[in-house]
Amino acid sequence: MVRKSNPRSNTGRDAATARRAGAARRRRKAAAMRQAILRAAARAFRRRGYADTGMRDIAGEADLSPGNLYYYFASKQELLYFCQDHSLDRMLATCAAVGRSGAGPSERLGRVIRAQVACMLDELDGAAAHTEVEALPPGLRARIVAKRDRYEAAVRRLVADGVRSGAFAPCDPALVTRALLGAVNWTARWYRPGGPQSPAAVADAYAAYLVRGLTG
Repeated sequence: MVRKSNPRSNTGRDAATARRAGAARRRRKAAAMRQAILRAAARAFRRRGYADTGMRDIAGEADLSPGNLYYYFASKQELLYFCQDHSLDRMLATCAAVGRSGAGPSERLGRVIRAQVACMLDELDGAAAHTEVEALPPGLRARIVAKRDRYEAAVRRLVADGVRSGAFAPCDPALVTRALLGAVNWTARWYRPGGPQSPAAVADAYAAYLVRGLTG
């Protein structure tokens, strides 16, 4: 028996496929725009400071009308949350990747340090917004603090693994982790884009210096 194709059925499937493809394109476009706004906001925060930067300043930096900006972010606090949440997701993903890599403790920790510095100085344009946790509303702040604690715990495990294996000198992993993250976070306070060192150069230098301090 020969089955006859159903033109209506095929047309319906084609239309559904086209709708899904269109929705995927819109999601990619929206994600790209949010990333572009994030970088523009980071530039504005770096120049003016978070507290003194308004949504109109961010819209101007992103070359958008205020109305278009509000389409993507309802408030400056929502944009700040996106900045911090996105950064922490990136850094947690790096921790997971190095954990699966099979590399030694020094290489794993160095890769995490480089990734965080690069994220803060390149993607966030050297803005200290990554550390402005207290500026968030309580509900959003609690989410970021929980995710930040996960990241700190992941870095602490890398340090502890290095101590156990003998790759790092004996130390208090919790104390050393806070010192490492404090040093890395501070780069956003002094770094200026367009200076003599690129974000990648700063990231490499910090990773080498901080890891060397642990190897004794």
